[in-house]
Amino acid sequence: MPRTRPGRVRTKNTNRRAPLLLSTMAPEDYNVRPHEVKSIACPDCHTWRRIMGDTVLKIRPHEIADKVAEGEKPTACLGSEQLVIVDIDIRRWQARQDRLLCDAMPQDNRRTARQFYKPVPAPATPVSRMRAEVTLETTRQTYLAHRKGCTRCTGRQHCTDGGMLARRYVLALTTERRRSDIRQDLERKQQRAVRTQAKNWPAVRSQQWAKHAGAAVERANNTCTERLPGAHSEFHGPGLPA
Repeated sequence: MPRTRPGRVRTKNTNRRAPLLLSTMAPEDYNVRPHEVKSIACPDCHTWRRIMGDTVLKIRPHEIADKVAEGEKPTACLGSEQLVIVDIDIRRWQARQDRLLCDAMPQDNRRTARQFYKPVPAPATPVSRMRAEVTLETTRQTYLAHRKGCTRCTGRQHCTDGGMLARRYVLALTTERRRSDIRQDLERKQQRAVRTQAKNWPAVRSQQWAKHAGAAVERANNTCTERLPGAHSEFHGPGLPA
């Protein structure tokens, strides 16, 4: 487990500079999140270093990393033991940093703040509770299959299951006959309506003609144009061949 408590300040020595205010630095150059180790980018060597202390905050003593990497003698950085004062609103700074991190994250890796959970599908109906389509043929085949394999169903006697299947078959037979009667009755009514309409068609046409006959029909007949001489029909002009 990493240690989250701040390191102890074992000395009161400082680099005798004015305290470093976090408000004068870029927000991305320090980390003061709660429950995390405080750290800061050293203003002199620009490397990340821990901030020691709880009430009195100072940058941890360190050497210049470039010279150590080049094999030279380690030299203490002038930013060591620099006093740091937190003069910012940590909550507002953390909210702004979270927003910047979210914006800088690739779109494929982003996740919405609100999680949407798919509804749990309902359990499937057990086979014993499924109701198949009941038809005359299915009930008949089920009844005959039971009669063929049951030793207690002989003649007119049935077992408990055989009697239930027999009653179901009789009910389906009665329902099918009733449906057939209703279907035939409907067909007879439709045929009777067609015959009645064909029988009354001349009378209906006479009523329609009587409704529109009279002055209107005579006026329309008088407005017909006369056929030009030499025209055999209304589709041929006088100068066109027949």
